[in-house]
Amino acid sequence: MAKAKIREYRIPLMRKEKVFYAINGLFLTLFFITTLYPLLCLISSAISEPTAVYTGRVTFYPVGFSLRGFEINLQNINLLNGFKNSVIYTVLGTALIVSVTMVTAFALSRRELIGRSALSFFFAFTMWFSGGLIPFFLLVRDLGMYNTIWAVIIPGVVNVWYIIVCRTYINSTISEEMFEAASIDGCGYFRFLWQMVLPLSTPVIAVLTLWAAIGHWNSYFNAMIFLQNKAMRPLQLFLRDYLIASNVVDMSNVDFTTESMGLQELVKNSMILLSVLPLWILYPFIQKYFVSGIMVGAVKG
Repeated sequence: MAKAKIREYRIPLMRKEKVFYAINGLFLTLFFITTLYPLLCLISSAISEPTAVYTGRVTFYPVGFSLRGFEINLQNINLLNGFKNSVIYTVLGTALIVSVTMVTAFALSRRELIGRSALSFFFAFTMWFSGGLIPFFLLVRDLGMYNTIWAVIIPGVVNVWYIIVCRTYINSTISEEMFEAASIDGCGYFRFLWQMVLPLSTPVIAVLTLWAAIGHWNSYFNAMIFLQNKAMRPLQLFLRDYLIASNVVDMSNVDFTTESMGLQELVKNSMILLSVLPLWILYPFIQKYFVSGIMVGAVKG
Protein backbone atom coordinates (compact mmCIF):
# COMPACT_ATOMS: atom_id res chain seq x y z
CA MET A 1 0.00 0.00 0.00
CA ALA A 2 1.48 3.26 -1.10
CA LYS A 3 2.11 5.74 1.58
CA ALA A 4 0.12 8.88 1.30
CA LYS A 5 2.26 11.88 0.71
CA ILE A 6 1.48 14.84 2.82
CA ARG A 7 2.20 18.10 1.14
CA GLU A 8 3.33 20.98 3.23
CA TYR A 9 1.70 24.25 2.39
CA ARG A 10 3.56 27.29 3.52
CA ILE A 11 1.96 30.68 3.56
CA PRO A 12 4.26 33.05 1.68
CA LEU A 13 5.43 36.02 3.65
CA MET A 14 4.25 39.41 2.55
CA ARG A 15 6.77 42.02 1.55
CA LYS A 16 6.19 44.07 4.69
CA GLU A 17 6.72 40.98 6.85
CA LYS A 18 10.00 40.22 5.10
CA VAL A 19 11.20 43.76 5.73
CA PHE A 20 10.15 43.52 9.38
CA TYR A 21 11.97 40.21 9.93
CA ALA A 22 15.07 41.51 8.17
CA ILE A 23 15.18 44.66 10.32
CA ASN A 24 14.44 42.64 13.45
CA GLY A 25 17.20 40.15 12.64
CA LEU A 26 19.67 42.97 12.00
CA PHE A 27 18.75 44.67 15.27
CA LEU A 28 19.13 41.43 17.27
CA THR A 29 22.46 40.72 15.60
CA LEU A 30 23.79 44.17 16.51
CA PHE A 31 22.46 43.76 20.04
CA PHE A 32 24.18 40.38 20.32
CA ILE A 33 27.48 41.83 19.13
CA THR A 34 27.34 44.80 21.53
CA THR A 35 26.57 42.40 24.38
CA LEU A 36 29.17 39.79 23.49
CA TYR A 37 32.05 42.18 22.78
CA PRO A 38 32.53 43.44 26.38
CA LEU A 39 32.37 39.86 27.68
CA LEU A 40 35.05 38.74 25.23
CA CYS A 41 37.20 41.73 26.17
CA LEU A 42 36.82 40.89 29.86
CA ILE A 43 37.78 37.23 29.37
CA SER A 44 40.70 38.14 27.12
CA SER A 45 41.96 40.79 29.55
CA ALA A 46 41.84 38.27 32.41
CA ILE A 47 44.04 35.65 30.74
CA SER A 48 46.47 37.80 28.73
CA GLU A 49 49.98 38.91 29.58
CA PRO A 50 50.08 41.83 32.05
CA THR A 51 52.05 44.14 29.77
CA ALA A 52 49.66 43.53 26.89
CA VAL A 53 46.69 44.38 29.09
CA TYR A 54 48.17 47.62 30.39
CA THR A 55 49.36 48.84 26.98
CA GLY A 56 45.91 48.29 25.47
CA ARG A 57 46.89 45.61 22.96
CA VAL A 58 44.15 43.24 24.17
CA THR A 59 40.79 43.46 22.40
CA PHE A 60 38.42 40.53 21.93
CA TYR A 61 41.17 37.92 21.75
CA PRO A 62 43.95 37.34 24.30
CA VAL A 63 47.55 38.38 23.75
CA GLY A 64 49.78 35.72 25.26
CA PHE A 65 48.47 33.65 28.14
CA SER A 66 48.72 34.20 31.87
CA LEU A 67 46.76 33.00 34.91
CA ARG A 68 48.67 35.14 37.39
CA GLY A 69 45.59 37.24 38.09
CA PHE A 70 43.59 34.19 39.14
CA GLU A 71 46.48 32.88 41.22
CA ILE A 72 46.74 36.15 43.15
CA ASN A 73 42.98 36.35 43.70
CA LEU A 74 42.69 32.76 44.88
CA GLN A 75 45.42 33.43 47.45
CA ASN A 76 43.57 36.48 48.78
CA ILE A 77 41.84 35.48 52.03
CA ASN A 78 39.55 38.52 51.97
CA LEU A 79 38.36 37.69 48.47
CA LEU A 80 37.65 34.06 49.34
CA ASN A 81 35.82 35.13 52.48
CA GLY A 82 33.75 37.61 50.50
CA PHE A 83 32.92 34.91 47.96
CA LYS A 84 31.76 32.62 50.76
CA ASN A 85 29.62 35.37 52.27
CA SER A 86 28.03 36.13 48.91
CA VAL A 87 27.14 32.47 48.43
CA ILE A 88 25.53 32.35 51.90
CA TYR A 89 23.58 35.58 51.36
CA THR A 90 22.47 34.54 47.88
CA VAL A 91 21.32 31.02 48.81
CA LEU A 92 19.57 32.02 52.02
CA GLY A 93 18.10 35.23 50.62
CA THR A 94 16.86 33.55 47.44
CA ALA A 95 15.19 30.74 49.40
CA LEU A 96 13.39 33.24 51.64
CA ILE A 97 12.32 35.44 48.73
CA VAL A 98 10.89 32.56 46.71
CA SER A 99 9.13 31.07 49.76
CA VAL A 100 7.54 34.35 50.91
CA THR A 101 6.63 35.33 47.35
CA MET A 102 4.87 32.03 46.59
CA VAL A 103 2.90 32.02 49.85
CA THR A 104 1.88 35.68 49.51
CA ALA A 105 0.99 35.37 45.82
CA PHE A 106 -1.13 32.28 46.48
CA ALA A 107 -2.99 34.04 49.29
CA LEU A 108 -3.66 37.12 47.13
CA SER A 109 -4.86 34.92 44.28
CA ARG A 110 -7.70 33.50 46.40
CA ARG A 111 -10.95 35.40 45.83
CA GLU A 112 -12.32 34.47 49.24
CA LEU A 113 -9.44 36.19 51.05
CA ILE A 114 -10.94 38.91 53.26
CA GLY A 115 -9.47 42.32 52.46
CA ARG A 116 -7.64 41.12 49.35
CA SER A 117 -8.04 44.46 47.54
CA ALA A 118 -6.76 46.40 50.56
CA LEU A 119 -3.78 44.09 50.94
CA SER A 120 -2.97 44.36 47.23
CA PHE A 121 -3.08 48.16 47.48
CA PHE A 122 -0.88 48.05 50.59
CA PHE A 123 1.76 46.04 48.74
CA ALA A 124 1.54 48.17 45.60
CA PHE A 125 1.82 51.39 47.63
CA THR A 126 5.35 50.45 48.68
CA MET A 127 6.42 50.38 45.01
CA TRP A 128 5.81 54.13 44.66
CA PHE A 129 6.67 55.51 48.09
CA SER A 130 9.37 54.72 50.63
CA GLY A 131 10.49 56.16 53.93
CA GLY A 132 13.95 57.10 52.74
CA LEU A 133 17.44 55.99 53.65
CA ILE A 134 17.65 57.45 57.16
CA PRO A 135 14.37 55.93 58.45
CA PHE A 136 15.41 52.67 56.80
CA PHE A 137 18.71 52.70 58.67
CA LEU A 138 17.03 53.56 61.98
CA LEU A 139 14.50 50.77 61.51
CA VAL A 140 17.15 48.14 60.82
CA ARG A 141 19.21 49.34 63.77
CA ASP A 142 16.25 49.37 66.19
CA LEU A 143 15.24 45.87 65.11
CA GLY A 144 18.66 44.61 66.20
CA MET A 145 19.78 43.59 62.72
CA TYR A 146 22.65 46.04 62.43
CA ASN A 147 25.96 44.32 61.69
CA THR A 148 24.25 40.96 61.15
CA ILE A 149 23.52 38.95 58.04
CA TRP A 150 19.81 39.66 58.47
CA ALA A 151 20.39 43.31 57.61
CA VAL A 152 21.37 42.13 54.12
CA ILE A 153 18.69 39.44 53.72
CA ILE A 154 15.49 40.53 55.51
CA PRO A 155 14.90 43.97 53.87
CA GLY A 156 14.66 42.40 50.42
CA VAL A 157 12.50 39.40 51.28
CA VAL A 158 9.24 41.02 50.11
CA ASN A 159 9.40 42.18 46.51
CA VAL A 160 6.09 43.49 45.21
CA TRP A 161 6.95 42.99 41.55
CA TYR A 162 7.76 39.32 42.16
CA ILE A 163 4.44 38.90 43.99
CA ILE A 164 2.48 40.46 41.11
CA VAL A 165 4.16 38.23 38.52
CA CYS A 166 3.66 35.12 40.64
CA ARG A 167 0.03 35.92 41.43
CA THR A 168 -0.68 36.48 37.75
CA TYR A 169 0.89 33.14 36.89
CA ILE A 170 -1.18 31.31 39.51
CA ASN A 171 -4.42 32.96 38.35
CA SER A 172 -3.74 32.05 34.73
CA THR A 173 -2.45 28.51 35.36
CA ILE A 174 -4.29 27.11 38.39
CA SER A 175 -8.01 26.99 37.61
CA GLU A 176 -10.70 27.49 40.23
CA GLU A 177 -12.23 24.16 39.26
CA MET A 178 -9.02 22.42 40.28
CA PHE A 179 -9.23 23.90 43.77
CA GLU A 180 -12.90 23.04 44.08
CA ALA A 181 -12.25 19.43 43.09
CA ALA A 182 -9.38 19.19 45.57
CA SER A 183 -11.42 20.77 48.38
CA ILE A 184 -14.20 18.22 47.87
CA ASP A 185 -11.64 15.50 48.61
CA GLY A 186 -10.72 17.28 51.83
CA CYS A 187 -7.67 19.19 50.57
CA GLY A 188 -6.93 22.36 52.52
CA TYR A 189 -5.11 25.50 51.45
CA PHE A 190 -1.65 24.44 52.63
CA ARG A 191 -1.89 21.02 51.06
CA PHE A 192 -3.22 22.49 47.83
CA LEU A 193 -0.32 24.95 47.76
CA TRP A 194 2.27 22.25 48.45
CA GLN A 195 0.95 19.46 46.22
CA MET A 196 -0.76 21.36 43.40
CA VAL A 197 0.38 24.96 43.08
CA LEU A 198 4.11 24.55 43.62
CA PRO A 199 4.60 21.61 41.18
CA LEU A 200 2.66 23.49 38.49
CA SER A 201 4.56 26.73 39.11
CA THR A 202 8.02 25.46 38.20
CA PRO A 203 8.56 28.02 35.39
CA VAL A 204 7.75 31.06 37.50
CA ILE A 205 9.70 29.67 40.46
CA ALA A 206 12.73 29.28 38.20
CA VAL A 207 12.37 32.88 37.04
CA LEU A 208 12.00 34.15 40.60
CA THR A 209 15.06 32.16 41.62
CA LEU A 210 17.12 33.71 38.85
CA TRP A 211 15.93 37.24 39.62
CA ALA A 212 16.47 36.89 43.35
CA ALA A 213 19.88 35.24 42.95
CA ILE A 214 21.10 37.97 40.61
CA GLY A 215 19.80 40.67 42.92
CA HIS A 216 21.50 39.24 46.00
CA TRP A 217 24.72 38.36 44.22
CA ASN A 218 25.15 41.86 42.78
CA SER A 219 23.96 43.70 45.90
CA TYR A 220 26.44 45.68 47.96
CA PHE A 221 24.58 48.80 49.16
CA ASN A 222 22.90 47.28 52.22
CA ALA A 223 26.12 45.54 53.19
CA MET A 224 28.03 48.81 52.85
CA ILE A 225 25.60 50.57 55.20
CA PHE A 226 24.77 47.89 57.77
CA LEU A 227 27.83 45.62 57.98
CA GLN A 228 30.59 47.17 60.05
CA ASN A 229 32.46 43.88 60.42
CA LYS A 230 34.67 43.47 57.34
CA ALA A 231 34.68 39.70 57.73
CA MET A 232 30.93 39.68 56.92
CA ARG A 233 31.15 41.74 53.75
CA PRO A 234 30.09 40.14 50.44
CA LEU A 235 32.20 39.76 47.34
CA GLN A 236 30.64 42.70 45.46
CA LEU A 237 31.45 45.17 48.24
CA PHE A 238 34.98 43.83 48.34
CA LEU A 239 35.21 44.24 44.55
CA ARG A 240 33.78 47.75 44.73
CA ASP A 241 36.33 48.87 47.31
CA TYR A 242 39.17 47.45 45.26
CA LEU A 243 38.04 49.05 42.02
CA ILE A 244 37.65 52.44 43.69
CA ALA A 245 40.94 52.25 45.52
CA SER A 246 42.76 51.03 42.36
CA ASN A 247 45.19 49.20 44.57
CA VAL A 248 44.53 45.50 44.19
CA VAL A 249 48.11 44.32 44.42
CA ASP A 250 50.59 45.34 47.07
CA MET A 251 53.13 47.36 45.10
CA SER A 252 55.32 48.35 48.05
CA ASN A 253 58.15 46.03 47.00
CA VAL A 254 57.56 46.25 43.26
CA ASP A 255 58.96 48.87 40.90
CA PHE A 256 56.46 51.17 39.21
CA THR A 257 56.76 49.60 35.78
CA THR A 258 54.53 48.53 32.93
CA GLU A 259 54.70 44.98 34.25
CA SER A 260 53.45 45.95 37.70
CA MET A 261 50.65 48.15 36.38
CA GLY A 262 49.65 45.46 33.91
CA LEU A 263 49.52 42.95 36.74
CA GLN A 264 47.24 45.28 38.66
CA GLU A 265 44.85 45.48 35.71
CA LEU A 266 45.08 41.72 35.21
CA VAL A 267 44.05 41.06 38.81
CA LYS A 268 41.11 43.46 38.50
CA ASN A 269 39.83 41.81 35.35
CA SER A 270 40.21 38.31 36.73
CA MET A 271 38.42 39.38 39.92
CA ILE A 272 35.49 40.71 37.89
CA LEU A 273 35.38 37.51 35.88
CA LEU A 274 35.32 35.40 39.03
CA SER A 275 32.44 37.49 40.39
CA VAL A 276 30.19 36.82 37.37
CA LEU A 277 31.03 33.16 36.79
CA PRO A 278 28.44 31.76 39.26
CA LEU A 279 25.60 33.52 37.43
CA TRP A 280 26.86 32.26 34.09
CA ILE A 281 26.84 28.76 35.48
CA LEU A 282 23.36 29.10 37.02
CA TYR A 283 21.54 30.55 34.03
CA PRO A 284 21.71 27.57 31.57
CA PHE A 285 19.96 25.30 34.08
CA ILE A 286 16.85 27.49 34.30
CA GLN A 287 16.95 29.19 30.90
CA LYS A 288 14.29 26.85 29.47
CA TYR A 289 11.81 28.07 32.09
CA PHE A 290 12.67 31.73 31.74
CA VAL A 291 10.58 32.70 28.71
CA SER A 292 7.46 30.71 29.69
CA GLY A 293 7.56 32.12 33.20
CA ILE A 294 8.18 35.76 32.42
CA MET A 295 5.73 36.08 29.51
CA VAL A 296 2.74 35.32 31.73
CA GLY A 297 3.36 38.38 33.86
CA ALA A 298 4.05 40.45 30.78
CA VAL A 299 0.81 39.87 28.89
CA LYS A 300 -1.75 39.48 31.68
CA GLY A 301 -2.56 41.76 34.59
